[in-house]
Parts: sequence; C-alpha cells; structure tokens
Amino acid sequence: MEAIWRWMLVGAIAPVAWGSTYVVTAQLLPAESPLWGSVLRALPAGLLLLAVPARGSSRLPHGAWWWRSAVLGVLNVGAFFILIYLAAQLLPSSLAAMLMSTSPAVMMLLAWPLLHERPQVLSLLGAALGFTGVALMVTTGPAVANPAGILASMAAMTMSSVGFVLTKRWGADVPLLSLSAWQLTMGGLAIVPAALAVEGLPPALSVTEALGFAYVSLIATALAYLAWFSALRHLRAGAVGLIGLLNPVSGVALGALVAGESFTIPQIVGMALVLAGILLGHGRRRTGDPAAARVG
Repeated sequence: MEAIWRWMLVGAIAPVAWGSTYVVTAQLLPAESPLWGSVLRALPAGLLLLAVPARGSSRLPHGAWWWRSAVLGVLNVGAFFILIYLAAQLLPSSLAAMLMSTSPAVMMLLAWPLLHERPQVLSLLGAALGFTGVALMVTTGPAVANPAGILASMAAMTMSSVGFVLTKRWGADVPLLSLSAWQLTMGGLAIVPAALAVEGLPPALSVTEALGFAYVSLIATALAYLAWFSALRHLRAGAVGLIGLLNPVSGVALGALVAGESFTIPQIVGMALVLAGILLGHGRRRTGDPAAARVG
C-alpha cells in the first residue's frame, strides 16, 4: 500500500503542472502562434531528456519503436499540444481543465479492451455521471462557451487518453527516460512542417513569453511526462486516471486566483458531478477480484 501511495504522489506532479498550463498559456503566451507554441513546448523538453545520460537508456528509438514513438508522439504530444493551446486561448482556464477531467472515465473504458482491466458497474455509472456534469458546465456559464474551444478540449482529452493507454501497453520494457524523450521529440518534430507552412518563421518572444515557454516546456512537460509515465508503469490505468482529478482542481484554482474567473451555481454543481462521477467510477473493487491487488 505504501508503494501505491508513493507512485500516486509521483503521478500527481503531472496533473498539477498540466492544470497550470491553461493559465500560463492564456496569460503569458502569444495567442496567434498555436503551432509554434506547441513546438516550443514539446521539442526543447524532448531534446533535454534525450541529452540526459541514463544507464540502460537508448538515445534513439529502435525497431518497432520508431513508428510507435511517432504514433504516441502525435497522440500524446503533437496534436494534443496544439488542441490544448487552442482550448486555453478559447475557453476560461477552469472550464478547459474541467473538460479534460473526463479523461479518467475514457481511460477506464479504453483500458478494458487494450489492457484487460475490466470496469465495474460503479465505474460505468461514474462515467455517465461525470459526462452529465460536463454537459451542465458547458451549457450554463455566464457566457456562451466557445464551441471551437470545447471541441478542441474534448478532442485533446480523447487523443491523450488513447495515447496514455497505448503507452502503458507498449512501454513496459522501455526505460522511462527514453519513453518520454522519444514521444516529446517526435511530437515536436511532427508539428514543425505545419508550423512553417501555416505560421511562417517562429515568433519573436518577449522576456515574459520566453519565461512562460520555459515553464511549460521544462516543468509542465519534461518533468510532468516523466512523472505521469512513471505512475502508469506502476499503477492501473484507472488509478492513474483518478490522479488526473488534480488537473481540473489546479486549473480551477489558478483560474480563480490569477485570472479572476467566476462560476455560476449550475457550473459548480456540474463540477461536483464530474468529481463525484470519477470518484464513483474508481470505487473499491470487489473482494477477490484479482485485478484489485495488481499494481503494475
């Protein structure tokens, strides 16, 4: 049990850092360069991790890991970062974070066919309750939520859920440093041609913008992905998804404290439904369920 809590604390670094990116992106980063913004978040983080010496860690992918790194890099990093960047610019930080909070339910459902982690009845009821809460949040705000922002956020959540479950399925025998570095580097490189074609040369950054990118790349990406993949390796996908509840908590708190965002009563009820649904979805398993005792 002590080991489980230790890995849950390690994994918690990721959603707390990710929740902060909504406010940092909206407040500090240039809104007109989502593609280059995604490159500047992913590529420095990936190259930094590639440069870190580690025993038993291969610097470059090998065999099937060339195409696996490309697939995971797009799902978890490339397309995901672009969509998150857009969502952060189009939606209040709190709402963008809460939409991403449906990820645990999606990861739980995906883990059934891909990892043979069968959900219980409470898990399915929790997923339904969580999605009801999201619908309530996006339809009852003080202003009409931007449909493009909602679509970007939900697409990012779905893609990353698929990518995280595939990472757990494929990455058991790959050193964590390499697993993180390959995905971040591949994902960043995948965006560069589109960024050049659509946005031209990289934008000139002010000191404030450069500091913002340094934070989202080094802390909210390099460190966060290492922590998240470490937790995925040692815990069930559903348990790691539960840790992701700290993402909306972080996003909501910072949105209120830094950006002065406010909520309607129905939105607060919706948030409560999301949290209650995901907690219900990861309730205690039946005694005797062999999966209940499995950590990795």
